[in-house]
Amino acid sequence: MGFTHDEMRSRARDLVMAYGWNTTSYQILNPGIDHWFAPQMAAVAGYIRARETLMVVGAPIGPSEVLTRAVEMLERHGRDQGYQICYVCVEGQLKSLLACSRNHSAVALGAQPIWNPQRWARIAETHAPLRRQLNRARNKGVTVESISPQAARNDDGIRRLLIEWLAARPLPALRFLTEPLVLLGELRDRILLVARLEHKPVAFLVASPVPARGGYLVEQIVRSRQAANGTVELLVDSAMRRFASWGRTFATLGLVALASKAHREIASNPWWLRTSMRMARNYANCFYNFRGLEHFRAKMFPETWEPVYAISNERRFSLGSIYAIAHAFCGVAPWRLVPSAVARLAQRQITKYRSSR
Repeated sequence: MGFTHDEMRSRARDLVMAYGWNTTSYQILNPGIDHWFAPQMAAVAGYIRARETLMVVGAPIGPSEVLTRAVEMLERHGRDQGYQICYVCVEGQLKSLLACSRNHSAVALGAQPIWNPQRWARIAETHAPLRRQLNRARNKGVTVESISPQAARNDDGIRRLLIEWLAARPLPALRFLTEPLVLLGELRDRILLVARLEHKPVAFLVASPVPARGGYLVEQIVRSRQAANGTVELLVDSAMRRFASWGRTFATLGLVALASKAHREIASNPWWLRTSMRMARNYANCFYNFRGLEHFRAKMFPETWEPVYAISNERRFSLGSIYAIAHAFCGVAPWRLVPSAVARLAQRQITKYRSSR
């Protein structure tokens, strides 16, 4: 007997809330993610198809004692369907499990900053640059409130803010694990904080649970150009203090691709990938601000940075797998994205020039 889409998503959510360890676990409930359930076993994986590859969100989710078997069954399912498997945004649990496998290869994608919310108040109080940013926003009259994500889904102010934010970005909206339409996904366990200036929403933050690690992933931060300096820091501060009050001990703002904090791990990547990543970090910031994202997270003084990987079920990580990862995030073949990205950037520069005259 088959399950409806809603029943499958509810079943997936139950497994995520019971066993979700990977930071991206809850993101398998986002729009556009399909689900594979292990036969006769409490395990699920979220994935999308990109070229001839099933791009898996993080790792299969289930009790730790069944993870090895779940990986084997998922990869057999992939072979039967004619697909290779690539796990994207892998953390320590799956990386350690497959470390000695001759049939898997891993590459470092970057790193994610980690905080213990129980120690956040001291970080905010003892680091002057962060404290100044928080005070700037407060002095401008910025306030932060928690609202129901379900209510935000139909809120015109939130919708306009998201549209403005997406329009201001140099690249068309990315997908997969950077899905901008988070509020169209599962909402029951998410947290949404809204920053307001004179009662108008100027920024919002969405956080998703990481149940097995007792914490949250700050999955999305959206900011208006009209937001005062320090508004985003104030949102993060409010989120961290809420996490702490609920007894949570883990929080992250998610992957920073190509982060310098992962230089040791990136140094182990194939030479062609190291070269490509170095060029992207040095010359592609007009499209995606790798250095700016890392700087923003670093100025909030994370306690540690954890490396994040991609793992493919092939002996050597191939160029085809990297292309499939890019395809998953772009939503189309990457080469198709370049002309539209260049045109979008040119239009922004023309508009900026005209407004300055």
